[in-house]
Amino acid sequence: MNRRTFLATTLVWRATASAVAASAQAAQPPISPNPTDRDWSGQNPVRYPDPDIIAVDNRFRRYIIGNTPIRRLHTGTLWAEGPAWNGVGRYLVWSDIPNNAQMRYIEDDARVTVFRNPSGNSNGNTFDYEGRQLSCEHGNRRVVRYEPNGTTTVIASTFQGKRLNSPNDVVVHPDGSIWFTDPIYGIRANYEGFKAESETKPGVYRFDPKSGQLALITDEMSGPNGLCFSPDQKILYVADTGTGREIRAYDVDGGRVRNGRRHAQLAIPGSPPGSAGADGMRCDTDGNLWAGARPGVQIIAPDGVAIGLIRLPENCANVCFGGAKRNRLFMTASQSLYAVYVEAQGAGIA
Repeated sequence: MNRRTFLATTLVWRATASAVAASAQAAQPPISPNPTDRDWSGQNPVRYPDPDIIAVDNRFRRYIIGNTPIRRLHTGTLWAEGPAWNGVGRYLVWSDIPNNAQMRYIEDDARVTVFRNPSGNSNGNTFDYEGRQLSCEHGNRRVVRYEPNGTTTVIASTFQGKRLNSPNDVVVHPDGSIWFTDPIYGIRANYEGFKAESETKPGVYRFDPKSGQLALITDEMSGPNGLCFSPDQKILYVADTGTGREIRAYDVDGGRVRNGRRHAQLAIPGSPPGSAGADGMRCDTDGNLWAGARPGVQIIAPDGVAIGLIRLPENCANVCFGGAKRNRLFMTASQSLYAVYVEAQGAGIA
């Protein structure tokens, strides 16, 4: 074969390879927002790998475990929210807001019990660094802490003499401060609380237990919802389910934040950006956000790119990591509680 023939053959081969690759890429069907039909009772198992755990970006593949399924652990709630893992008790607590109850999933025997009723129409829950539970109560328009002796401490119910709206989600900083969001969702109607007029703008607050002072962090969002810190606590992420329909990021500067910016705007597969609003969310130790967002859970890399999907048959409001290795993702989704093991571990404590 002479040089000219060789070059001609090489060019033809490259063109053919490129055409085959382009054809294969074009032949890949778009991601459907609809989950795979399955028997959620577990009587008819799903073939591995679970078809509803999807890598949108190759960076997500490292977090997928090929031989584990998404499982429904409980059903029967009206609007499930606020999952938080108690490592000492080995249980998950979550809220059923309309039913005015908190539920508990006990890991050792997979039993589900009513944990607290009434719950003040609680929404978001977490545990502090002393193991005490914190809850956002729509009905009582406050944030509370349940003490080891059974008493309840009110963390915040008013700001500058005016009632809060309906505290939604809460997170604890290692310095002991308590950060929470306060949109109007719980006072818009009587379903998840009590219908009432708003006295303050929706906002994000920080309570300092040392001084007893409550500070407004930001009121630039119309619907501040879920929130969490990055693994190094240098960034505060807040989901805006109001007009912004985005996840915002803020640099944490002591008891304040600065440099607010859009971190991500999510989409339902096949729909434009903003069609999926993130609700509750948690960070893993690599800095990825795992957010309840249609069509289930969306995973967002530290650069703001959505890299993975977990499709569920119900709208997912919130998530948290739990289990002995903190590698089990619990998902509160409308009427049910779901869980799946992932090759990621939750940052923070609850």
